[in-house]
Amino acid sequence: MQEELSRLLFDPTVGKLIGLAIGLLIVVVLHRLVNKGIGKYLSENETRYRARKFSTFLAYLAGIVVLLLVFSDKLGGLTVALGVAGAGIAFALQEVIASVAGWVAITFARFYNTGDRVQLGGIKGDVIDIGVLRTTLMEIGDWVKGDLYNGRVVRVANSFVFKEPVFNYSGDFPFLWDEVTIPVRYGSDLSKARSVLEAAAKDIVGEYVPTARAAWQAMVKKYLIEDASVEPMVTLVANDNWVEFTLRYVVDFKRRRTTKDLLFQRVLAEVDKLESVTLASATFEVVGIPDVRLRQ
Repeated sequence: MQEELSRLLFDPTVGKLIGLAIGLLIVVVLHRLVNKGIGKYLSENETRYRARKFSTFLAYLAGIVVLLLVFSDKLGGLTVALGVAGAGIAFALQEVIASVAGWVAITFARFYNTGDRVQLGGIKGDVIDIGVLRTTLMEIGDWVKGDLYNGRVVRVANSFVFKEPVFNYSGDFPFLWDEVTIPVRYGSDLSKARSVLEAAAKDIVGEYVPTARAAWQAMVKKYLIEDASVEPMVTLVANDNWVEFTLRYVVDFKRRRTTKDLLFQRVLAEVDKLESVTLASATFEVVGIPDVRLRQ
């Protein structure tokens, strides 16, 4: 029994396994210490998040290096076996491999970053975490109207970046174009109605114009795209029932609903003060009833 125990302790393979365990334990301890220091000394959420992600990546890399150093003399004999096993694993885990490849594409091709508002696989929301296999979204919309959180946390496989379009609402250009439509009765003072819309746009969304213009100029330099206007624009269309004004403007991608609310409040309040402008609606007026005679 003693001889068997002695032979087992001095077995090179057992020694390598012990060395591997000690090396991995050191990596784990260092990783936890680094994460503890990151949480203590970094106060900004985004910086802390990225630092922890980077430390985790370094920990995985260090673990692989320890494994290679311990078993470096046996890697040659394992090549054939690993090749055969790798083919079977690749077939069985093709979706996992595609997700890892998607993570590499997201990381280096910058499809999106944490904090961006995106639509992936039919799910729209804000990116709150990018893992090796899945991207985590805080979902917006669905049964909730407008671009507001509904409370669901959704995890989407990273392989979706190769299968479906990726809609990024805030990537290179962190603004959206939105519109407000106001129907006005025929006979109203159209120039006054236009001035009300222009004044509301200037006061409420005018602050976005300088920043949006600079961001759009960067887009024009980076992509083959026209130099579009980011100034608020009011257009008019006449139809069978009323005159329809449309106010087009740029807005921060996270403030679309609140900005539209402010614009409607301002426009309705200003129109109420005017006697020369009347808003239209799809109500029906009975202009006359024909005489009805009953025969006995």
